[in-house]
Amino acid sequence: MTRGMQQMTRSLLALVLVVLISTTLFAAGVSESGAGPTKITLTIAGRDGAYGDSLQLAADEYQKLHPEVSFEILKLSGASLFEKTVIDLRSKTGTYDLILIDDPNAPQYQEVGWLADLGAMYTKKGLSVDADFIKPALDLGRYPYNEKGKLYALPFAGNVELFAYRTDLFAKYGFGEPATWTELLEAVKVIDAKEPGVDGVVFRGTKGNPIVTAFMPIFWAFGGKVLDESGRVTINSEAGLKSLKYFLEMSKYAPEGTVMYQSAQVRDALYAGTAAVAPEVWPGWIGDLENPSVSHVVGKVKVTKHPGEVVKSSPMIGAWLIAIPESSKQKDAAFDFLLHLTGSEMQLAMSDAYGLPPSRSSVYEVESQRQKYPWYDAQHDALLNSVARPRSVKWKEIEDILGGVLQVALMGNISAESALASVEKSINEVLK
Repeated sequence: MTRGMQQMTRSLLALVLVVLISTTLFAAGVSESGAGPTKITLTIAGRDGAYGDSLQLAADEYQKLHPEVSFEILKLSGASLFEKTVIDLRSKTGTYDLILIDDPNAPQYQEVGWLADLGAMYTKKGLSVDADFIKPALDLGRYPYNEKGKLYALPFAGNVELFAYRTDLFAKYGFGEPATWTELLEAVKVIDAKEPGVDGVVFRGTKGNPIVTAFMPIFWAFGGKVLDESGRVTINSEAGLKSLKYFLEMSKYAPEGTVMYQSAQVRDALYAGTAAVAPEVWPGWIGDLENPSVSHVVGKVKVTKHPGEVVKSSPMIGAWLIAIPESSKQKDAAFDFLLHLTGSEMQLAMSDAYGLPPSRSSVYEVESQRQKYPWYDAQHDALLNSVARPRSVKWKEIEDILGGVLQVALMGNISAESALASVEKSINEVLK
């Protein structure tokens, strides 16, 4: 071998050695300079408002422990979040490492295999899901929707529908806390007739999700089911008819213009004391209920779970879930942050700072939170008794159909019987 060939061989060997060393260091999580671990950026598709602020708080706290990890948090509206994540996950681009999911949308992600199997990731780390998670919220992340279903998401926010009523007015007219919807209607009629400037009830009547959300705790309590266990449409039943007739009777004691009411009108009526009952309130609406600078009913409103009827109290759960896309290229780092985000310590911090509804039972038992949010006992109770919307990939279309017909019935333009027959027919067409 010539001297030139020997020199070339030595140069090539040196180059190969450098590449091998660099590759080994990178694989071990060390930067090229050898100064520290590889920098990682986790991109989160999240919500705006308190949800986004809570995510930012969790990310900031995580960075104190893991300075090598940075975050890009998108704070989007609910509709924009759904649209962007569906487009990205369908294309398998891998833009996002974690995504927030509104619980009724979860089956659309789970059924097509877009989400990473968290159960397998727990096992890989030698961990298991602890029992502190509120079970109805945790079950929303499973697919199929049962205890044996694989876990694809964890509950980020344990949101649940609540019931509020004026204790002072109920006591004034001789009524106790209503155990059933029938008892409630008796009180609503009397207070509406006898109390000046106060409507018996206030709820959202706008078509689509608002009016459906107001109706479902009544529908479920009367024993109604939109779909049975086999997926057959069962909304047009005796139970469904009784619940809708009750809903329309109750609406006679609501303010004029209820068909256009949204959350702002319900919240304002509750704070102003112009309604005796709000059968649909959410934790985010009632943060200032005991604030005398905002509320005129401090100490006069009790927030609790809904009345029952044929079956027990049936509040609607509205949890926000967080999942790791299967297309993420940084699953291990994303899972480590996910455990931090949904841990009891961080859930407590987000509850305290922004009123984020916890998804862990232990946080509802912290005395500082019980003092700050007097309805936390009721909120925890409601979560434990909560009912999930049908786990169907067609739920959005079903909700739009039901919400449109409910509003027409609320306006008096269709009978309860015709309304349910119309809904049944339209849902069957969608499911076909």
